[in-house]
Order: sequence, then structure tokens, then C-alpha cells
Amino acid sequence: MNSSEQLREAQEALLQIFSGIDAQVKQNLKEVLNAFRHNHVGAHHFAGVSGYGHDDLGRETLDRVFAEVVGAEAAAVRVQFVSGTHAIACALFGVLRPGDEMLAVVGAPYDTLEEVIGLRGQGQGSLLEFGICYQQLDLTLEGTINWQALSHAVKDNTRLVLIQRSCGYSWRPSLSIAEIEKIIHLVKQQNPNTICFVDNCYGEFIETQEPTHVGADLIAGSLIKNPGGTIVAAGGYVAGRADLVEAAACRLTAPGIGSYGGATFDQNRLLYQGLFLAPQMVGEAMKGTHLTGYVFDKLGYPVNPAPFAKRRDVIQAIKLGSAQKLIAFCRAIQQNSPIGSYLDPIPDEMPGYETKVVMAGGTFIEGSTSEFSADGPLREPYVVYCQGGTHWTHVAIALEAVIEAVGKANT
Repeated sequence: MNSSEQLREAQEALLQIFSGIDAQVKQNLKEVLNAFRHNHVGAHHFAGVSGYGHDDLGRETLDRVFAEVVGAEAAAVRVQFVSGTHAIACALFGVLRPGDEMLAVVGAPYDTLEEVIGLRGQGQGSLLEFGICYQQLDLTLEGTINWQALSHAVKDNTRLVLIQRSCGYSWRPSLSIAEIEKIIHLVKQQNPNTICFVDNCYGEFIETQEPTHVGADLIAGSLIKNPGGTIVAAGGYVAGRADLVEAAACRLTAPGIGSYGGATFDQNRLLYQGLFLAPQMVGEAMKGTHLTGYVFDKLGYPVNPAPFAKRRDVIQAIKLGSAQKLIAFCRAIQQNSPIGSYLDPIPDEMPGYETKVVMAGGTFIEGSTSEFSADGPLREPYVVYCQGGTHWTHVAIALEAVIEAVGKANT
């Protein structure tokens, strides 16, 4: 069976799942439209202001719209956040104080947070350097949350619990909203004052609820991932309890300025339009992950999540087993990208990452993993992480080339 026939078989097998995703997209889009309607969004909100960014009606209204969509008291949606990691760091530094403990409950955090916490690097003002303690609950041998350990892990000085929704560069299942709700319930039973903070990257619009709908005090993420709808040029967000959002905004700007400053550089229309497009774009990316998982499972590779498993983010991981296959995979994705198809991805150092990383991302917006990309750290067992996709048909086209480049497992 050649690659095009394999893709055709996969599409037929996944028809019912694709139909279910479309139904969910419709439900999420209704919520976005309701928020736009409730806040009387009009063309006048697209205009921005310059300088300090004071009295930006479009920005202030977008914050309210976003907060309503994710079920939060408040939100700060800002182009000044340079990445999801930046938004997360602002949230952590905004909330935590010397002597506080931060507890990561889903194993090791994503690579780019290691230097923020202070697990790597020194002299740059990490949380540990500011006297904030860090504790971590490792996953079970099966790669799941250690619920028993979590039930008695929260102490009096545990100011914040970090819940990373997506798997990151690990071979664990990403979290469902139901699991996040269970974590929050266990934490609040032990210490009602502990802040439950969710790294929401890659998870927005995957389900019909967000962590803030089920009790999360604060969430953060990137606008060049799911909620930017593949067209937002830069930025991130924090959302949740109003006081915590403002504390994070004070770290982005300065105490006394907080969420009241920051020019939007005439980006308001894209921010609104990206949010409107986001449910559809996430739905297409979810279809792409199912397709990728199905094809590579048939080729004999371990895949996470499984082909028919319910999606919890827009990432499909494939354990390729060799550096050569990881590079070949990314090269085929790059060659089937709209931008920079002539480029050859090679492993290189990346700011914030512990090991060399090979990345394919021929995207219109640099680093926009919501468009379509693949990457992986150059370390055993050589797992590639496919992310995003503006339409599943693009993923299918790229997969034909990937199958030819990588071949079956154990070859």
C-alpha cells in the first residue's frame, strides 16, 4: 500500500471522529460569538492607541470577551507577551513571594520553564534565586499523575500548584478538563488558599470548557498557539481571578501600571479575528493529530495519544527511535510547508531548551505552532512532536512525504 492509499484508508476510518470534532467546533464557536455579542464588539474596537496605551477601548473590550469565553473573572490579552513561557513566568513572579513554595504536580515542567524556575542556569533572577521553593511530584511508572502522593502533598506554605495541561516533551498523556478539575479539588481540600495555576498552552478549545470553568484560579498561554487562530502575529494571555491577573500584568509592565498600559500596535483586529477563528483552527489541528496518529500506528511506531483516543491538546507524539528518522521526518514536513520549503532543518541549540532541537515550521508567523510544525529534542528515544495545522488536508499532503521519508518501524 503506497502513502496516498494509506492516507485514504485513515481518512475513511476517522470519518466519525471528524464529524464529532465539527460538532464541538460549532459549540465552541457559539460561545465565542456570544461573548462578542454580549460585549457589543464593533469595527471601532479595531482602532488602537499609541504611546502608553492608555484608554484602549479595543484592548479593554477584548480582555472582557476573552475572560467570558474562558469562564474567568478577568483576562489580559497582550502582544507584549513574547511567548507562552513569558506569560507563565509573569504569572509565577506576579503571584509568588520569597518563602513560598511552588509545587509541580504533573512531573517535570516543559524545558523552557526550567530556567524560569532555576533548575538550569544561574544569575538571571530565577524563582529559586528569589527564595521561592520548588517541589515536584513525579509521575507514576505508567506516566500518570500520582494521585495518592498528591492527596497529601500540599503544605501550609504551598502558595501555588503548577498544572501543565499539555505533555510537553514527555511521553505522558496530556490532561483532560476532568483530570484538571480533580487536581484542583484535591489541592483545595488540603489548602483552600493554594492557587491552582494551569499552563494552558496547546489546550484551548480542545474541549468545551477551559480550566477556569472548573475552578482554576489562573491560566496562561500563547496567542501563536490555539487562541490566536493562526493569524495573530505575537502575544499571550493570562486569565482567571481578577487580582491574580492584575498581579501578573504588573510583572509584564510595572506595579502601578499593570493591565492599564501597553499599546496594541494596530493589532486589535487580528486579535479579535484570531479568537473568532480559533475553534475552527483547533478543530482542524485535532483532525490532523488523529490522522498522524493513525498512519504511524499502522506503520508500527508507538504513538501518543492513540489514533482513536479523545484529544486533550493539538500535539501528536511519535516515538521514531533514531536521530536519522527524527531529522528525516522534520525535513519532509518542512518541504511541504508553504514558507521556506527549500530550507533543511538541522539540530541546533534553542534558547530555553536543554538539548539540541530539530524543528520544522514553514509558517507565516515565526514559531507559530498552531499553523503546522514538527519538532523534537535530539535525545533518546527520539520522539517527534507534530503540532497544529490550519486544515487537516495540509497535514495529509505532508504525511504522504513523511511516510516515504521515514518508512515503517524497524527499517
